[in-house]
Amino acid sequence: MSNWTSLWYVWLILLTVFLLLLCGITASCIKFCCRKKRPPVETFCRHPYDSTAIAIDSDSTAHSTVT
Repeated sequence: MSNWTSLWYVWLILLTVFLLLLCGITASCIKFCCRKKRPPVETFCRHPYDSTAIAIDSDSTAHSTVT
């Protein structure tokens, strides 16, 4: 059986897997902490425009010009 120190590629693979796992855990912790501090997002969307309704009476000048 070979000596473990001579199998450098096994140590390289183990180190790569460990670093990937460490990066994943770190990113999850950062995402969790940032989501905790952020204000809640609104669920409804606001319309960027306003609508105006104009009421026209039967005796107004606007009504007489239209008809």
